[in-house]
Amino acid sequence: MTDTQNDKLKKAIAGDRVSFEALLAEIGADVRNTLSIAEKWRSVLEADDVMQVTYMEAFMRIDRFSGHDVGAFRAWLRQIAQNNLRDAIKGLERDKRPPPGKRVQPAADKTYVALYDLVGTISGTPSRVAAANEIQACIDAALAKLPPDYAKVIRLFDLEGLSGPEVGKAIGRSRGAAFMLLARAREKLADVIGSESRFFSGR
Repeated sequence: MTDTQNDKLKKAIAGDRVSFEALLAEIGADVRNTLSIAEKWRSVLEADDVMQVTYMEAFMRIDRFSGHDVGAFRAWLRQIAQNNLRDAIKGLERDKRPPPGKRVQPAADKTYVALYDLVGTISGTPSRVAAANEIQACIDAALAKLPPDYAKVIRLFDLEGLSGPEVGKAIGRSRGAAFMLLARAREKLADVIGSESRFFSGR
């Protein structure tokens, strides 16, 4: 069994999606069982919510996995799941819109600038580094490179100004899942924008 799983792991790392999905089917339940969700959150967050995002994140990051066997992969997957659960709980504990200093503004150009500032991809104030239209073009291009679920949750929460519960309803997921997706989506957006921003005329 272990050798078979290790073979699947090698194929998964090489980009074989079938092997990756088969491996998750075999060990996913073990990781799921390690999740402990407080009773007060169970009505708005389920272990399956956490695992769905965890599987998606693991698939996107499998090329960065540095272990050599299924034991290491299981530990790696467990850490991703725990991070997702932590971020979901943080969002639920706030369960409100970000502080005024972090909140995007109604005007389209200011909304994009505020989002750019929020993901913290460059130092200083974005509006002083690049024109608003350059920032908007950069963010739109970056969003197009994200998984659809990630791009959608950022557009709804950060660009359209919906609250966590409203975003959850719009995407057909729980409130906890919405906050979890938002945390992961912002990380990915920051990664992508980091490679885009060097083209700004103001830099």
